[in-house]
Amino acid sequence: MRSTLNNHDPAADSIPDSPVEPPHSVTPVLELNAARIVAGLETFRNAFPQVQPFFATKCNSDFGVLRVLHAAGSRFEVASAAEVSILTSLGVPGPEMIFSNPMRAREQTRQAARAGVYRFAVDSLAELHRVAEEAPGSCVYARLATGGTSVVPSEGKFGVAADAAVGLLRQARELGLTPYGITFHIGSQSLSPEALQAPLDDVHLVMTRLAAAGIRLQMVDLGGGYPAVYDVPVPSLAAFGRFAAARIARLPYPVEVFAEPGRCIVAEAGTFRCRVIGVAERPNGWWVHTDLGVFNGMMEVLESGGELRYPIWDGRASTSRRRYHVTGPTCDGQDTIARDILLSTDLREGDEIFIGSAGAYTTVYASRFNGFALPRVLVT
Repeated sequence: MRSTLNNHDPAADSIPDSPVEPPHSVTPVLELNAARIVAGLETFRNAFPQVQPFFATKCNSDFGVLRVLHAAGSRFEVASAAEVSILTSLGVPGPEMIFSNPMRAREQTRQAARAGVYRFAVDSLAELHRVAEEAPGSCVYARLATGGTSVVPSEGKFGVAADAAVGLLRQARELGLTPYGITFHIGSQSLSPEALQAPLDDVHLVMTRLAAAGIRLQMVDLGGGYPAVYDVPVPSLAAFGRFAAARIARLPYPVEVFAEPGRCIVAEAGTFRCRVIGVAERPNGWWVHTDLGVFNGMMEVLESGGELRYPIWDGRASTSRRRYHVTGPTCDGQDTIARDILLSTDLREGDEIFIGSAGAYTTVYASRFNGFALPRVLVT
C-alpha cells in the first residue's frame, strides 16, 4: 500500500514507495517445514540435556518460525528492542528472553527492560553503567572473548579477557546490579567441539575468582555457533553436548546452563525456491542467473568468503549434467551464490532452482538492492 503524501508532488506519482511485484511472481520463496524446526529444537535438547536453549532470534525472525518455536517451549535470545517487540507480540514474556548483544544504544536497554527483560550481557564498563541507569537492579552477564575459528567468522568484535570479566561483575554489584553469569560465543558454524574448551576454562577461572570475592554466579551461557549440515557432514550436536557436559561438570559449583542455538535448529528446515531468469555461456563458463542472489537472501556466501556452500539442485533433474556458476539478478559482480555446480544441461528460463539448508541467516539479511524482490516466507 502506498503512503499518503500531505504535500502532493506530481513526480511522486510514477515512483512507488516500494517496488511493485509482478502479479505472477511467486519466487523467490523460502519454504520452512514446521515439523523440522521442532525436530531441530528437540535434537539440540537431546544433545544438551542439562542446557536451556534460548533461540537466537536474529537467525530467523519470521513470525511463523518464532511462533512454532514458542509453541515448542523455546526461550529466546535477542539483540535488539525490535526483536523484543516481535516476540512480545507473539506472547513471549520478557523474562523468557535474554539480551546478549553486549553493546546497546541506551534506549534499547530501556525499551527491553520495560518489556520485562531483566538479563543483559555486558563487555565494557560504559555498558555496565548504562544498564544500571536504564534497567536498575537487572542481572548482568559478562561476555568473554574467544579465539576460535568458524566457517562464518563472527568473533573479535565483542568480549573481554577473564580478568576483565571478573572486574566487570564485581563492579556490577557495586552499581546495584546482580552479577548473574558469564557467556561466550565460539563463532558461527563452528566445526570443532574442542572450540568450547578454552572459553570454559576461562569460565572456571572467572567463577573461582569471583567466589573468592564472595560472588557466586547463577548462570553460564554457552552461546551459539553450533553447526548445521550444508553440503558436507559436520560434527554432531551430540559431540558438542558431550564435550560441554564434561567441562561443565568440572566447574567449581553448580549453575544453570544456557545456550543460544539458531542455525542448528532452523537451517535444515528451510529450502529456497527461485526461478531461472537466464542462461548464458561466457568465456569463463556457463552461468545460470536466478531471481535470488546474495543481496536478497544469500548474504552468508559473501560473509564466509564462499566457504559456506549450500546444496543446490534444479527442478528439471535431467540425467545430462553441466557445471554452472549460479548467480543472482543484480548488476553487482559479487552477487554469485556458487560456482561449478552440477545442474541439468538443458536448464532454461523459467526452470526452478532449489537451495537447501536455507532456513538460517538468509531472509533476515535480505535487501531490495537494485529493486529486486524480497523473498516470501512460507512456514508449513
